[in-house]
This record gives sequence, C-alpha cells and structure tokens, in this order.
Amino acid sequence: MRKTLAFLVAVGFLGVSASDRAAAPQSPTGKPAPTVDEILKSVRSDLQASKADVMAKNLTLTSEQAAKFWPAFEQYQKEQNVIMDDQLKGIQTYVDNYESLDDASALGLMNAHLDRDNKMTALRQKWLGEFQKVLPTKLAVRAMQIVRRLSLVQQLQVAARIPLVY
Repeated sequence: MRKTLAFLVAVGFLGVSASDRAAAPQSPTGKPAPTVDEILKSVRSDLQASKADVMAKNLTLTSEQAAKFWPAFEQYQKEQNVIMDDQLKGIQTYVDNYESLDDASALGLMNAHLDRDNKMTALRQKWLGEFQKVLPTKLAVRAMQIVRRLSLVQQLQVAARIPLVY
C-alpha cells in the first residue's frame, strides 16, 4: 500500500496520472518492471518536454531571443528539479510513516512544504531577472507566468494525492 501510494504521489507530482505509467509489474519483455526512480526520470523528461512545448506555444521568440532563452530555461529547470527532488524525498518519508506520525513529524512535513514554497519563490525571483537579461520584460514576465501556472497545477496534483495528517 505504501509503495503504491508513494508511486502515485511521485507520478502525480510530475504531472501524469498513475494509470499512464503503472500498468504491470513486469514489462512485456519479461524483464523486471522499472524502479520508481527510473519511472520518475522518464516522466520528468516527458514533463520537461511538455513544459518546453507549452512555453514555445505561448511565447513568440525571435531566433536571437530563442537562442538565449532556451538554454536559460533549461538551467532554470535543473535548479527547479533540485527543489522538487527534495520535496519528493520528504513526501516519501511522510507516506512511509503517515499512519504513525507524531506531532513533531507532522510539523516537520508542514515546514518542509513551506520551505519548498519559499525556495520556489526565490528561484522564480532569481530566474525572472535572468529571463529579463535575454528577453524584453513583458516576455520574461509571460514566461514566468507560464512556469508558475504549470507548477501550481503540478502542486495541486501532489496535494490531492497526499493523505491528510490524522
């Protein structure tokens, strides 16, 4: 149950439904099913490609702007992944122990969520400035609006799958 819940949370965190990825315990070739880490890596890759696609469809960039923006955006995603990975580790710990959670652990979970929010806000503030170095301000703001909206959707998916403290 806990591994399944952890899998659902992790996959939900990355923006896809668990049913899209968790079909059978073994692959059709008879090889062992991929680990959660392998699935997360694959899903993250798919999600980042989807994010880039959404960004590309909603930003009209000149070739000069694109040549500067996309490497910056890729670096932003790498820094964001560090924060997201820390959050996943915290969620995994919570999922493994939520049935026997004490007050200190419950408070630790909430503080970890708030810390993640602060780190993401700081990261967005930093990268808004970086995006402004390569794009006109309104376009940089638009890029950050899109990034933030995508993140909010992902966080909602995570929150919906995490059992409440009891």
